[in-house]
Amino acid sequence: MDLEEYEKLDPFITVDSPQGPVQFSTPNAATAWRVGTLFTKEPDTIEWIAGFEPEAVLIDIGANVGMYTIWAAKTRGTKVFAFEPESQNYAVLNRNIVRNGVGDLVIAYCASLSDKAEFGQLRLSEFRIGSSVHQFSAYGDSQRKQGAYYQGSYSSTLDTLVSDGLLPIPDHVKIDVDGIEPKIVRGAQQTFANPKVKSVLIEVDTRIDDHWNMVDLMLALGFDYAHDQVEQAQRKEGPFKGVGNYVFRR
Repeated sequence: MDLEEYEKLDPFITVDSPQGPVQFSTPNAATAWRVGTLFTKEPDTIEWIAGFEPEAVLIDIGANVGMYTIWAAKTRGTKVFAFEPESQNYAVLNRNIVRNGVGDLVIAYCASLSDKAEFGQLRLSEFRIGSSVHQFSAYGDSQRKQGAYYQGSYSSTLDTLVSDGLLPIPDHVKIDVDGIEPKIVRGAQQTFANPKVKSVLIEVDTRIDDHWNMVDLMLALGFDYAHDQVEQAQRKEGPFKGVGNYVFRR
């Protein structure tokens, strides 16, 4: 079977944009749902990306299958460094990079970011492409839950990757990892102190004290957020009530 025949087995959905068609691989219902809700699930993220300046650099932490990674690269010409530790999501993320021909703009890493460099475990909420609410923790920190699947993973800090020259100082950063956002921010303080960083979009769970501490830390680092944007983004009901994106800007 040649490559062209193989690609016919990979279903996809095309989304129109002013800059041309954007294609997303949809091997199951979860990934098809992500495409179907691209503009409605987090409209604030789409609006944020629309404001990126030409040749901006985005670090996407918690990229999943790459909905916003690909959208930023295709519609804004953004250079993206995407981090997604879950094996199946990472595979589809790379398929989306290749399908859209943005390999010159996007590079994906199958790794976690946190507040230190260490080997650990990624506890999966479910073993399904396109799923989320996975949790990275160091060995010894996690209590194994019966029925859960644990994938080995490795974490670094954003400060380490930038200071070692492995990543450039970004213009924009997205952090959406369903829990350990405060650890990632603590591991990125040196980078975020650089005035080149213009904005950071973070999913904040207002039910967790450490997330409020993270908001205070972002303010101390010289960022601010618009209360009306947060009010509009915050979910008002359901299991994720009180969760929403904060767009921190200088």
